[in-house]
Amino acid sequence: MASLEQKVALENVSYVIQNLRAVYGIPERSITHKPLDELILTILSQSTTNINSNRTFSRLKSRFTSWDEARMADCADIEEAIKSGGLAKQKSGRIKSILSEIHSRTGETSLDVLCELDVPQASAFLSSLKGVGPITVACTLLFGCGHAVFPVDVHILRIANRLGLISERCTDSEAHRILAAAVPAENYYEAHINMIRHGREICRPRAPKCETCCLVDYCEFYRSL
Repeated sequence: MASLEQKVALENVSYVIQNLRAVYGIPERSITHKPLDELILTILSQSTTNINSNRTFSRLKSRFTSWDEARMADCADIEEAIKSGGLAKQKSGRIKSILSEIHSRTGETSLDVLCELDVPQASAFLSSLKGVGPITVACTLLFGCGHAVFPVDVHILRIANRLGLISERCTDSEAHRILAAAVPAENYYEAHINMIRHGREICRPRAPKCETCCLVDYCEFYRSL
């Protein structure tokens, strides 16, 4: 159960969204990848930078003409294609396992069906895949299908903690549940993109730029300094 302080903080979410919008604008929304592409890209993005994961994803797509070809390839071939992205052995095994499981369940190496399902159904399918956690589920559905979900990555977790929206002991699943309830569904995409940008540029893990932050009026971390 949320504390009184957390409930008050959650009531400030609309102001947080407005202040971030005033600084960063409203991001243009578009779907650039199919759901399976987005799933694989999200896996590749773990423990590395966006630039590196996008480069690795492009190399993987160039190496295999289709995800079906990747599914039937040796794990070593996938690992070789993504070796520059970090954790290649771990990620290649996960990718091959996921592709095989999707094909086994659906009869094809595609996740396009997720866009025809409602969010609970689509989330349940993705969550049942080994190695697919809440952030991967949410990113796949938001960016691959345009579903109303709110992915909570490390930047958003950090900002939410500092604002007092969630506790430091909050699990990934709890953070997704709490913040999805606090952020209006029509603002999911905007809030996700703007909070990530704010976390990279201002509310950094070390040496945050509190003196230029548009959220200091709502920030427990700043008040504690």
